[in-house]
Formats: sequence, C-alpha cells, structure tokens
Amino acid sequence: MNARKIRDNAQQLLFVVPALAVYLVFFIYPSAGSVYYSFTDWHGLEKTISFVGWDNYVRIFRDDAFVTAVRNTALIAAIVTIAQNAAALALAVGLNGRVYTRKLLRTAFFLPVVLSALSVGFIWSYMYNPVDGIVNAAFSQFGLQSWTRDWLGNADIALYAIMAIVIWQNVGYSMVIFLAGLQGVSDTYYEAADIDGAGAWRKFRHVTFPLIGPAVTVNVMLSVIGSLKLFDIIYATTGGGPGYATETIATLLFSNAFGGRNEYGYGSAIAIVLFGLIFVLSTLMVKFFRNREIEA
Repeated sequence: MNARKIRDNAQQLLFVVPALAVYLVFFIYPSAGSVYYSFTDWHGLEKTISFVGWDNYVRIFRDDAFVTAVRNTALIAAIVTIAQNAAALALAVGLNGRVYTRKLLRTAFFLPVVLSALSVGFIWSYMYNPVDGIVNAAFSQFGLQSWTRDWLGNADIALYAIMAIVIWQNVGYSMVIFLAGLQGVSDTYYEAADIDGAGAWRKFRHVTFPLIGPAVTVNVMLSVIGSLKLFDIIYATTGGGPGYATETIATLLFSNAFGGRNEYGYGSAIAIVLFGLIFVLSTLMVKFFRNREIEA
C-alpha cells in the first residue's frame, strides 16, 4: 500500500471517528448498560447493586400492569397504523390531482407534524376538557349533547381519544410519503389502463397501490414503531390513567424507573423487552412487505 493511499484512508478515518465516538458514547454504551442493569436490583441512588439474574424478566410477565400495557400498546399499534395510513393515502390521492388549493392543503395537513408531541398533548388535553373544552362545546353547539364525554377521564374511551390525537398529528407525515410514491408512478401505466377500459377504482387497485409499495412499507413501519414506543402524548394527557386504561409499555417503563419508584433495574428489563418486541416485529414486517413490492 503506497503512502498516498494510507494518507487517504487516514483522512477518511478521521471523518468517521467523531461520529463513531458520539454513537458509542450516547447509544452503544447506554444500551449495553441497560442490558446489564436489567439483571440487577439497581434503584439508582444506592451504592450497592445486587445481581438478580432473570428475576426482573420473570416479574414482567407476572405483572398485571404489564399485561394491560401490552394489550393497550397492541391496540394502539393496530388501530393507528390502519386508520392513519388509510386517511393519509386518501389525502395523498386527493391532493395529487389538480386541486386548486392543493399546496395550501398539503401544508395545513402537514403542519401538526412540526409541533412537539408534548405541545400537541397539552393542547388536546384542553380541547378534551369536559367542562369548557372545544370538543364538547362543538357537539353542544350542533345539538349533540348526548355525544359529550369526559374524553380523557373515562376509562372506556380515553385510549381511543389518545389514538385520535396520534392520528391527527402524524397523518400529514404519512401523506407526504404517499405523495412522493404517487408522483413516482409513470403516466404510461395509467394510459395503458385507460386503453384497457379500467375505471378509477381498478386503476387504483391494480396500478397505483401496487406501485407505491415502498411508500406503504415505510409508512406502515413508521406507524407501528411509533405506536409501540408511544409515550409523550400519553404523558401529557393522561399519564397512563385513569387507572391503567391508557398505560403503554413505554409509560409503564417510565413510571417504574422515574415515576418515584426508582426501580431502574426493572425499568431496564421492560426497555429490553420493548426493544426486542420492536426488533422482531420490524424484521418480520419489512420482510413481508418487501416481498410484495413491485418496481415501477
């Protein structure tokens, strides 16, 4: 290897080292620490840490609160993924045409994405207020008093009220991805479909939807992963209540580790289980959707 090639390799390494160092310090090291602490009874403020083996993991699957959190998380992931992507795809198809105000509408639907989730949660908690919130006020204004509810205080509907917030905030992001996919489909396919006498629905089903497969994959993955680790909106609205009605895996992790219990070892074990769940589901779903993608 000549001196010039060695110098070039050294220069390339110098560019990589800072990013690698940051990645090691702020991601790899904390992740490895979480794995270690998940096998201990660490309470954060104590000097002594005892190794407890698999006790934390055994406790997880015997914890009724964890079972409820898993059920809530799975329900959020399923409903949000389907509803958000269906709404986003409908918006993308509608705003991909020659709509006069399409640029303004695209901006309006995307605007909630740039807001922080905590801000969105606090805003909607005021809107859902059962006494003077805008949601109940709107129903009352249109003579629908029977529809008014304590949206975040009723255990039967609080989780669905939170799902509505999540969908409202993120539907614009999914819409933009679908728009990018739609604009990448060549007009040639639609011209061929017109020659075959295909109507609007058949063109969507047999041309549009198969050819935006990569966009579908990305949106479904982002929706599922975001739903599985949903925390901030719940923290800002209900904190997991009433009772455990809106508790998710992420909020349960927080309440055990930082909510006054200081059970960092148990919280780390929940974090590892959540990571494993996301990793397995992501791997399976990527493989499933990639096999069904069609190149335009």
